[in-house]
Amino acid sequence: MQNNVNQSKKFRIYLKSSRQWVEVSEEVYREHYRYYDAFRKRHQAHGQCACPKNKFWLCDGDCLTCEFRRAGDMLSLDYESENEDGDSCTPLDSIPDDAPLISDVLTDKDELDQLFSRLQELMPEAKQIGELREEGLSDEAIAKIIGIKRTTFRSRLDKAKETLSKEFPDWF
Repeated sequence: MQNNVNQSKKFRIYLKSSRQWVEVSEEVYREHYRYYDAFRKRHQAHGQCACPKNKFWLCDGDCLTCEFRRAGDMLSLDYESENEDGDSCTPLDSIPDDAPLISDVLTDKDELDQLFSRLQELMPEAKQIGELREEGLSDEAIAKIIGIKRTTFRSRLDKAKETLSKEFPDWF
């Protein structure tokens, strides 16, 4: 009978950066290869990795410097191709622009300027109230600072809001 039965199997991982083999536990070995096998398979499925099976041990997840790297389906946003009409286009041309139109932004700014102007007419202390609200003060503290009762303060706010909501329904 052989005495080799009691010897434990050695697990090694190749470190590409230092070009050396390192002995590790079975748990570390399995976790390492489980992670990098999944990583490599995902990149192979996307056409980005052409690593041959006998070189899998070289995979360290650094695809940018790997000798087996392929461009795959990844193209530059500036890559020009022809569409079905024969026109030259890039992938950048097909990205939808969700930014609002400048005319809409300017219209909204004009309306807001009118709204704030009207609020200033209805309630001259509105700017000060807004600044105090940003500081996190309560209605009672704000009313005390501007020198009126809290109920008067709330009444003026409600009246201004009601007037503005009638005049500017899109904002309320």
